Amino acid sequence: MSIKEKVTAQARQAKEASRQLSGMSSAKKDEALNSIARRLENSGDRIMKINKEDMERGREEGLSDALLDRLKLTEERIQKMASGLRDIAGLEDPIGEVTRMWKRPNGLHVGQIRVPLGVIGIIYEARPNVTVDVAGLCLKAGNAVLLRGGSSAFRSNQVLTGIISDVLRETGFPGSTVQLVQTTDRRAVETIFTLNEYLDVLIPRGGPGLIKRVVEESSVPAIQTGVGNCHIFVDSTADRDMALNIVDNAKTDRPAVCNALETLLVHEDIAGDFLPELEKRFSGRVELRGCEKTRNIIPDIYEARESDWEEEYLDYILAIRVVDNIDQALDHIFTYGSMHSEAVVTEDYSKANRFLEEVDAAAVYVNASTRFTDGGEFGLGAETGISTQKLHARGPMGLKELTTTKYIIRGKGQVR
Repeated sequence: MSIKEKVTAQARQAKEASRQLSGMSSAKKDEALNSIARRLENSGDRIMKINKEDMERGREEGLSDALLDRLKLTEERIQKMASGLRDIAGLEDPIGEVTRMWKRPNGLHVGQIRVPLGVIGIIYEARPNVTVDVAGLCLKAGNAVLLRGGSSAFRSNQVLTGIISDVLRETGFPGSTVQLVQTTDRRAVETIFTLNEYLDVLIPRGGPGLIKRVVEESSVPAIQTGVGNCHIFVDSTADRDMALNIVDNAKTDRPAVCNALETLLVHEDIAGDFLPELEKRFSGRVELRGCEKTRNIIPDIYEARESDWEEEYLDYILAIRVVDNIDQALDHIFTYGSMHSEAVVTEDYSKANRFLEEVDAAAVYVNASTRFTDGGEFGLGAETGISTQKLHARGPMGLKELTTTKYIIRGKGQVR
């Protein structure tokens, strides 16, 4: 059987599973989620052993330290995945929610209810925790899911989806509810792009190259997620210690994630004092690349080129630009931002409000790190990604973003 035939067969099975899922009760779904969480915890040693093989291969292939960190599974991270599933089980089930209802003059009762999307395809890269997060969310929202993870995490994803599928069968769900494409061959992705007969939506999670390819080549409707050229503007009125802590956290907490800081904008009135302190804090940890004004203040850093303003580094690298005022900061974000997460550090109420109103992004912050753009941090549970587009979802994609609606009409023989 060819790769195309195998992937198509998986998608067909997912479509069949989605019919059964739509009728599953909330209690049944929560039982499965909690059972998967327990099985993950009890399988920690086996998961970490297989993940270690992926890590060793990643080092041999030259993955950066930041990408290796995304790939690594520890006891703590497995526990966090299990906790995430329990959190999802504790969330209100959106399926069946009546969003609107009214009566027409002819006596028809018209209602709108929330229903699953159906079958969701996810294409993602090096983070195996995504496998568990999206499987849990899709299950709770009544969707089947076809996963195509990155080659660097292939073995880890295999063991995780194997555990999930075993538990689902044991708890009365179709085993094809959650499936991993069982090949790293790029032809599998090409096939997924054509499966609009079986897949209802495709969600890519990865770098700009992957997002661009999906949007341009897929006949399956896609939701753009993930590319995060995120900025922080430190205003002249900013509390200096607060700003240093926010910038440090946004850049170094986990630099290889999409809500990490990539470009820092600093008001010229504070730059002379702020930048030397920042350089001292980042010494030996973060490579700095600055504009001419930045390098006049801290000369021993790299020169920032035009391409740096556009770059999602996903690494311990930070571009810095000194700006004249908030107008220049807003212009820079408008020109180079990816509409993901943007922040301002300021004590000026009017500037804070202006930043909130004028910045076009999925998440806009005042005096907080961009690292909070995450479903769990917003109280939404895990998320399938951070949507940077405006249809049909924007920001962290939690349970409701994995649903759609349909109209239900009750009558007593009315004809038109």
